[in-house]
Amino acid sequence: MATLAIVGTQWGDEGKGKIVDILSEKADVIVRFQGGNNAGHTVVINGTKYVLHLLPSGILHEGKTCILGNGMVIDLEALVNEIEFIKRVGKSVDGRIKLSERAHIILPYHKQLDAASEKRKGNGSIGTTLKGIGPAYRDKAGRVGIRIADLKNPETFKRRLVENIKEKSIILKYVYGFEPDLNADKIYSATMRIFEKLEPFVCDTISYLNKAIDEDKNVLFEGAQATLLDIDAGTYPYVTSSNSSALGIASGSGISPKKVKKITGIAKAYTTRVGGGPFPTELCCQLGELLRARGHEYGATTGRPRRCGWLDLVAVKYSAMVNDLDTLVITKLDVLDAFEEIKVCTGYKIDGKLINTFPSTVEELSRVEPVYETLPGWKAKTTDIKEFDKLPENAQKFIKFIEEFLNIPVSLVSTGPQRDEIICRKTLW
Repeated sequence: MATLAIVGTQWGDEGKGKIVDILSEKADVIVRFQGGNNAGHTVVINGTKYVLHLLPSGILHEGKTCILGNGMVIDLEALVNEIEFIKRVGKSVDGRIKLSERAHIILPYHKQLDAASEKRKGNGSIGTTLKGIGPAYRDKAGRVGIRIADLKNPETFKRRLVENIKEKSIILKYVYGFEPDLNADKIYSATMRIFEKLEPFVCDTISYLNKAIDEDKNVLFEGAQATLLDIDAGTYPYVTSSNSSALGIASGSGISPKKVKKITGIAKAYTTRVGGGPFPTELCCQLGELLRARGHEYGATTGRPRRCGWLDLVAVKYSAMVNDLDTLVITKLDVLDAFEEIKVCTGYKIDGKLINTFPSTVEELSRVEPVYETLPGWKAKTTDIKEFDKLPENAQKFIKFIEEFLNIPVSLVSTGPQRDEIICRKTLW
């Protein structure tokens, strides 16, 4: 049985899309198990950039089956547009996309609630993508969500849609002071028209996936967002609305946790975060601007500039524990090529005292004083290097420092955005 999961260890944007793309070459099935089109995975192939929001990165490899699991929330129009994009770039989709009939759908009232909620919070807003993700998951937990399977029965869908719109209109008007723009007939008709295009892809993905694993197929689980954005394990409330760590794999894809055999974490050689929330190693200075410029740190989904800072190994170590990582991948090593000195956070202090756990509240995390180790930079280009022992000596020492601190081997090192800009130290499959 070959099952491999890829998860982010920071606040997202670690370069998971590229790593999943590389690993998809030997995979038979690639699975997204949570989130929606608030995620953005970027893959660069022969100089051409592909940005995916819902489809697993494995869709760029012919012959691979891509599953959108039951743990996702799906914007149907966004999915249709993404499928059309894949067709335009010459990739086949027939028989390759499996859309879970148990996945929940995002409807116009979810987006209106998202925008109204963020506006009301003002400066205290979480910084959501305004895609309706949180409200859709709220409906799922409240047992009023609408699933892909419900669209197979138009009468049931229409009845539940009308009920939901009545409730959401009251909330929008009297809680948020937001005049709702929700016409049940128009939403119903538009949704059913879009569903006609997606219905051929709909199936019982839980049965399909379990059968594939039992047949010893190579299955790759593709996480979106990252561990520090996990609704349970992350920096709550500045998190996403799903389990974006390995904790979400079983529930989001419908398999037993015993069937996930290997888990690999992805970490940048530095740290970034989008939106609000505490960020202990953030650099609000020219060094942060240099990291952003060299790393092209702008959101794939929103285009927002990312906050940038030094590598926080305390946070990564916490993620390694939560996910029980087998190996680690370091991405964007080349971004650090320009620095004479590189700082790495190896501890936290609160009120002058070292703490030995990752804080569970944002109040505590916002008071953290990072403890740094300063490492020498290498001031040399790493992008074209394909073998670890040919990296500059100080770059090798940087990677080994990470391994020793975390007690986890670094299996891959990414030195640029292109598919072939990678150093492989250990085969993951």
